Amino acid sequence: MPSFTTNLLLASLASADLAVLQPHLQPINFKQGVILHEAGDLISHVYFPFDAIVSLVVLLTNGESVEAAMVGRDGAVGLASALDGKVTLNRAIIQIGGSGVQCDPDVLKRIAFESPSFLSRIVNHEQTVFAQAQQSAACIANHDATARLCRWMLRARDLSGSDILPFTQEFLAEMLGVQRTTVSPVAHTLQAAGMIKYRRGKIEILNVEGLTESACECYSTVKTQYAALMHLNANSNTAI
Repeated sequence: MPSFTTNLLLASLASADLAVLQPHLQPINFKQGVILHEAGDLISHVYFPFDAIVSLVVLLTNGESVEAAMVGRDGAVGLASALDGKVTLNRAIIQIGGSGVQCDPDVLKRIAFESPSFLSRIVNHEQTVFAQAQQSAACIANHDATARLCRWMLRARDLSGSDILPFTQEFLAEMLGVQRTTVSPVAHTLQAAGMIKYRRGKIEILNVEGLTESACECYSTVKTQYAALMHLNANSNTAI
């Protein structure tokens, strides 16, 4: 299993804070498609992915859904519980499987309120997730499906560290909040342009520069916001 510092949030902690937290971090394997929690559940664990990606999804009463934010090695899922936010506001579903660690939320809360530096990190992280959700709302309202799909694939690439993404068109449609009939021609166009290769439920990114040029501004905006709030390098190709 990768080291704890594979997760950029854990890596950003003060050494003293990480030393206190580390004995309470338990290894976990994330399996694609598993739901970590539904909206309204009590948070039982806080998850720190290493190479897995978790989608935070908003469900509507008509059965439709849309992704509000994506969390991977840049952060944690359920971290608000350390701030007494014990009830989840969305569904958390594993988008790409992988490894990571989990922690009891009560332990995190105790450590956070004993360490101002750790508490500050948690607040900063929750701001990044909120900022990402805001940007997603603006993106859905103003950008076309092609630009949004490019942005989404680039974000998934950053968080997974891989050019191969194991997604079906049905899953992509659900995350983007569109019909599968919308995703199919967009994916075909991107493939014809040599930007991706799509077959058997897998997307291979072939032209990162081309995807970046075709993506909406939200991709770079989310990276810049994350860098500003978490004090990381916005020009890095790592997951920020």
